[in-house]
Amino acid sequence: MIHPSQIQPGSRVTVHLSIALTDGMVAESTFDEEPLVFVIGDGTLINNLEIALYGMCAGDKQCLELSPEQAFGNRDTANVHWLARDQFPADMVLEPGVIVGFSMPDGEEVPGSVVEVGDSNIKVDFNHPLAGHAIIFACKILDVKPPEHVAGED
Repeated sequence: MIHPSQIQPGSRVTVHLSIALTDGMVAESTFDEEPLVFVIGDGTLINNLEIALYGMCAGDKQCLELSPEQAFGNRDTANVHWLARDQFPADMVLEPGVIVGFSMPDGEEVPGSVVEVGDSNIKVDFNHPLAGHAIIFACKILDVKPPEHVAGED
């Protein structure tokens, strides 16, 4: 049985974490900033990063390497699209490396990275920037609050 002080689905977790490439380049870190506070299962972290936290308690540390498949997935060429230039604001500077936010029909905002600029079309990559990369995930658990009691449960 999982103790309430251990991370489990629905736990409110306060954590310092870092995500780095295997060459040492840090993609994200909270160690020199405010810690991240989130609820397990709320979508803040990808599923496999959440699973890596299960069973941990306040004070626990962990560092592990995840393959691309375990982390942000492999790059998918189906996520790279040519879009008409007139789909972008006329005054927007478009050059390789620029990140553009696109609104989906459901209202979700999806980032895309400009890869190539043609005369009438723009090539945009919608893969996660860390897709195709193994990562090093390091964390230190600062606090764990048990899942909220769901009404009607005993």
